[in-house]
Amino acid sequence: MNPEQKEMRKIAEIEPHNRYMQIRLTEAEYEAIERKFRNSGLRSRSEFIRAMIFEGYIVNFDEEKFDKIYRLVGSISNNINQIAVRANSTNKVYTEDIVNIKEGQDKIWQLLNSLQSKLLRLKR
Repeated sequence: MNPEQKEMRKIAEIEPHNRYMQIRLTEAEYEAIERKFRNSGLRSRSEFIRAMIFEGYIVNFDEEKFDKIYRLVGSISNNINQIAVRANSTNKVYTEDIVNIKEGQDKIWQLLNSLQSKLLRLKR
Protein backbone atom coordinates (compact mmCIF):
# COMPACT_ATOMS: atom_id res chain seq x y z
CA MET A 1 0.00 0.00 0.00
CA ASN A 2 1.49 3.36 -1.02
CA PRO A 3 1.55 6.43 1.30
CA GLU A 4 -1.40 8.04 -0.45
CA GLN A 5 -3.52 4.91 0.04
CA LYS A 6 -2.52 4.78 3.70
CA GLU A 7 -3.56 8.42 4.10
CA MET A 8 -6.93 7.71 2.48
CA ARG A 9 -7.51 4.67 4.67
CA LYS A 10 -6.61 6.71 7.77
CA ILE A 11 -9.11 9.41 6.73
CA ALA A 12 -11.78 6.78 6.08
CA GLU A 13 -11.23 5.30 9.55
CA ILE A 14 -11.41 8.71 11.24
CA GLU A 15 -14.44 9.84 9.29
CA PRO A 16 -16.29 6.69 8.19
CA HIS A 17 -19.18 8.66 6.65
CA ASN A 18 -16.81 10.24 4.09
CA ARG A 19 -16.15 8.60 0.78
CA TYR A 20 -12.99 8.82 -1.22
CA MET A 21 -11.96 8.43 -4.83
CA GLN A 22 -8.76 7.34 -6.42
CA ILE A 23 -7.60 8.37 -9.86
CA ARG A 24 -4.66 7.36 -11.97
CA LEU A 25 -2.37 10.10 -13.23
CA THR A 26 0.66 10.23 -15.44
CA GLU A 27 3.77 11.69 -13.85
CA ALA A 28 3.26 14.92 -15.83
CA GLU A 29 -0.38 15.21 -14.68
CA TYR A 30 0.61 14.59 -11.07
CA GLU A 31 3.37 17.22 -11.23
CA ALA A 32 0.98 19.74 -12.82
CA ILE A 33 -1.58 19.20 -10.05
CA GLU A 34 1.12 19.45 -7.39
CA ARG A 35 2.42 22.71 -8.88
CA LYS A 36 -1.06 24.21 -9.03
CA PHE A 37 -1.78 23.02 -5.49
CA ARG A 38 1.41 24.63 -4.14
CA ASN A 39 0.54 27.89 -5.89
CA SER A 40 -3.07 27.83 -4.66
CA GLY A 41 -2.35 28.69 -1.04
CA LEU A 42 -4.82 26.03 0.13
CA ARG A 43 -3.94 23.82 3.09
CA SER A 44 -4.46 20.38 1.62
CA ARG A 45 -4.63 18.63 -1.72
CA SER A 46 -8.14 17.44 -0.90
CA GLU A 47 -9.26 21.01 -0.27
CA PHE A 48 -7.60 22.10 -3.52
CA ILE A 49 -9.17 19.33 -5.60
CA ARG A 50 -12.63 19.93 -4.09
CA ALA A 51 -12.27 23.66 -4.85
CA MET A 52 -11.32 22.89 -8.45
CA ILE A 53 -14.19 20.46 -8.89
CA PHE A 54 -16.93 22.52 -7.27
CA GLU A 55 -15.72 26.08 -7.88
CA GLY A 56 -13.28 25.78 -10.77
CA TYR A 57 -13.98 26.21 -14.44
CA ILE A 58 -12.74 24.39 -17.47
CA VAL A 59 -12.17 27.07 -20.05
CA ASN A 60 -11.59 26.19 -23.65
CA PHE A 61 -10.19 29.25 -25.42
CA ASP A 62 -10.63 29.60 -29.12
CA GLU A 63 -7.03 30.32 -30.11
CA GLU A 64 -8.16 31.37 -33.58
CA LYS A 65 -10.02 34.33 -32.07
CA PHE A 66 -6.94 35.43 -30.15
CA ASP A 67 -4.79 35.02 -33.26
CA LYS A 68 -7.29 37.11 -35.21
CA ILE A 69 -7.22 39.83 -32.53
CA TYR A 70 -3.40 39.88 -32.60
CA ARG A 71 -3.39 40.13 -36.39
CA LEU A 72 -5.96 42.94 -36.37
CA VAL A 73 -4.06 44.88 -33.71
CA GLY A 74 -0.85 44.45 -35.71
CA SER A 75 -2.60 45.59 -38.88
CA ILE A 76 -4.02 48.68 -37.20
CA SER A 77 -0.63 49.50 -35.68
CA ASN A 78 0.94 49.20 -39.11
CA ASN A 79 -1.77 51.44 -40.63
CA ILE A 80 -1.27 54.06 -37.93
CA ASN A 81 2.49 54.05 -38.54
CA GLN A 82 1.96 54.47 -42.29
CA ILE A 83 -0.50 57.32 -41.70
CA ALA A 84 1.96 59.01 -39.34
CA VAL A 85 4.77 58.77 -41.91
CA ARG A 86 2.52 60.12 -44.67
CA ALA A 87 1.11 62.87 -42.44
CA ASN A 88 4.63 63.96 -41.48
CA SER A 89 5.79 64.08 -45.09
CA THR A 90 2.66 65.54 -46.76
CA ASN A 91 0.85 67.24 -43.86
CA LYS A 92 -2.32 65.39 -44.98
CA VAL A 93 -4.44 62.69 -43.33
CA TYR A 94 -6.86 60.86 -45.59
CA THR A 95 -10.42 59.97 -44.57
CA GLU A 96 -9.97 56.48 -46.08
CA ASP A 97 -7.11 55.78 -43.65
CA ILE A 98 -9.21 56.74 -40.63
CA VAL A 99 -12.13 54.62 -41.90
CA ASN A 100 -9.82 51.58 -42.23
CA ILE A 101 -8.56 52.03 -38.68
CA LYS A 102 -12.10 52.38 -37.32
CA GLU A 103 -13.24 49.25 -39.17
CA GLY A 104 -10.34 47.26 -37.75
CA GLN A 105 -11.05 48.63 -34.28
CA ASP A 106 -14.71 47.60 -34.58
CA LYS A 107 -13.69 44.04 -35.52
CA ILE A 108 -11.40 43.87 -32.50
CA TRP A 109 -14.16 45.13 -30.18
CA GLN A 110 -16.60 42.55 -31.58
CA LEU A 111 -14.16 39.73 -30.90
CA LEU A 112 -13.32 41.04 -27.41
CA ASN A 113 -17.01 41.46 -26.55
CA SER A 114 -17.67 37.88 -27.69
CA LEU A 115 -14.86 36.58 -25.47
CA GLN A 116 -16.00 38.72 -22.55
CA SER A 117 -19.59 37.47 -22.78
CA LYS A 118 -18.37 33.86 -22.77
CA LEU A 119 -16.21 34.52 -19.71
CA LEU A 120 -19.08 36.27 -17.90
CA ARG A 121 -21.32 33.25 -18.51
CA LEU A 122 -18.83 31.18 -16.53
CA LYS A 123 -19.55 33.26 -13.41
CA ARG A 124 -23.21 32.23 -13.34
